[in-house]
Amino acid sequence: MMFFLLISISTKSFADVTLPRLLSDGAILQQGSVLTLWGQADKGEHISLLLNGKEVATSHANPEAGGWQLILPAQKAGGPHRLAFKGRNTVVLNDIYFGEVWLASGQSNMQLPMGRVSDLFSRDIESANDNTIRMFNVPLGYDFNAPATDFQKGSWEKTTPESVTQFSAVAYFFAKALQQKLQVPIGIINASYGGSTAEGWMSESALRQFPFHLNTAKKFRYAPYLDELKQQDQANQNHWYQQLDANDLGLTSTPRWYDTAANDNSWQSISMPMLWPEANLNDRPGSRWLRKTVQLPPQDKDTQGLLYLGRIVDADTVYVNGVKVGGTTYQYPPRRYKIPQGILKAGANTIAVRVISNGSNGGLITDKPYFLKTDNTHIDLHGDWKTKQGTALDPLPAPLFQQYTQPLGFYNAMLAPVQKMQISGVIWYQGESNVSRADEYKKLFPAMINDWRQGWQQKDLPFIFVQLANYLEQQETPQESDWAELRDAQASALALPNTAMITAIDLGEWNDIHPLDKKSVGERLSLAARKLVYGEATLLAQGPTVEKIQAKGTRLIVTFGNTGDGLAIAEEQKKKINDAQGFAICGADGVYYWAQAQIRGNKIELSHPKVSAPIAVRYAWADNPKANIVNSAGLPAFPFQIQLKSR
Repeated sequence: MMFFLLISISTKSFADVTLPRLLSDGAILQQGSVLTLWGQADKGEHISLLLNGKEVATSHANPEAGGWQLILPAQKAGGPHRLAFKGRNTVVLNDIYFGEVWLASGQSNMQLPMGRVSDLFSRDIESANDNTIRMFNVPLGYDFNAPATDFQKGSWEKTTPESVTQFSAVAYFFAKALQQKLQVPIGIINASYGGSTAEGWMSESALRQFPFHLNTAKKFRYAPYLDELKQQDQANQNHWYQQLDANDLGLTSTPRWYDTAANDNSWQSISMPMLWPEANLNDRPGSRWLRKTVQLPPQDKDTQGLLYLGRIVDADTVYVNGVKVGGTTYQYPPRRYKIPQGILKAGANTIAVRVISNGSNGGLITDKPYFLKTDNTHIDLHGDWKTKQGTALDPLPAPLFQQYTQPLGFYNAMLAPVQKMQISGVIWYQGESNVSRADEYKKLFPAMINDWRQGWQQKDLPFIFVQLANYLEQQETPQESDWAELRDAQASALALPNTAMITAIDLGEWNDIHPLDKKSVGERLSLAARKLVYGEATLLAQGPTVEKIQAKGTRLIVTFGNTGDGLAIAEEQKKKINDAQGFAICGADGVYYWAQAQIRGNKIELSHPKVSAPIAVRYAWADNPKANIVNSAGLPAFPFQIQLKSR
């Protein structure tokens, strides 16, 4: 009897109609297109689809594998609707809308959630309450063996002040701007992974053009080999951090250095923020402690507080009056730590920061916010701190395996299951992890786009991408630049049909690879989508682009398109300088000089006293260029380098 019961349970479980995670309650499905919906059932099982109680399609599950597909006729935008998939059991999906569905993908600047940019966009978060903007965050993962058919978790989330903090900031602002214009529901499938390379998002068939990357991915298919690498990395980390804690004087001394009773009178005084080498602290990797005492007025007794500590390289643990209030394990996130009630007091308050550096370039990043804030008081934390090294170690060994730098894995785990979904197009923000390989990227990136189009079986799938933002310190003289080369490689992908590019060359931060202004990025992507996909052919959706270059004696005349009513200096820079910046020209010797530039409508005249016969021009050709040309819509000109064919 027990045997029969087990067989019955097993058969029933196998026979159940099941759906992929993307087809779940709250989903937004593509409007205006015949849709293929899919799932699993018993072999040969009859499946019917009901839309709001009316049967609209039928099919049978595959007689060998049990997979099935149903064709849903094109639907108008709107909702909510009810979908029922009926076989031996019935699966009902509620709150389904039809609208525009976009895939958002790339690395950390696409993955970065609204919660990370809350300082700049707190009002946008507070007012985020839109039932017709929804996002599906694809769970992070990688797989070097085979394309996945579904995700282990994930759900469609409506826009609320609580949920939006986990939405991709770029994708949310893109969706919001698009929804306001189109007045239809917008669904975003966010498949992004911080640090990922372009080759990480390519299929095995596409990587055959790049044997080195394909062979790298294949090595990780041997589970014992991959496990050994991971285990060795974990062992190295465990040993290093054990040594760090065991030898850190700040943790082994009595009292410990985060304690208010610790005496820091003999510690070195230092002006913060800065990195250790800038402060002439020739530290080896390890830990260094910082302490600062601040005074709070009587009304701040037992108040809550907020502590801003900019960015710290590489990790930190922070204490206030001996109590741990926060910590961050890697260098990129902004340090914002809430101080609960009962820790702060009137009078002297001690802030102690344990900084852990994996290399020799640790410290606090400049041009970031450093302050303590209460309901009554704002204390600037720039300036004098006390410091002492806790311990010094050899560098933490470099990882033997870093999933975010590897080929194939993200395509298999995070992208392949999405390719059965009908989408309007792709928005893409990636390239930082390929910066040192611009020549290769010129081949990789178009190959990736074509690979995705083949995966969706849509040769003209719209693909809109972000040209990398300005980053790192500005240079006083024209120089070669890996970042400029990568931006140029990105632009070369525009040779593919049905592509568009927006630039973020004016939106970056010199000291942060993750600039906060994701709203402008998303809104620029929406402009490009409106022109490329939604028929607004005359929309001024992108910045100025070069149409023609002429040599006239000692001058070069550059004619631009996409200028609207003409070229101009970016508004925010007019108070500082009213001259066109960012142009460099060279003669036959190949030495570039910053050009004197004059705006003439949609043209710019360039010259320099040391260049009598210019043969080449560059604009915004630097890691972090001083470039300020925009069109009448305020959209920045694209970086470029062009050499005259003849002189």
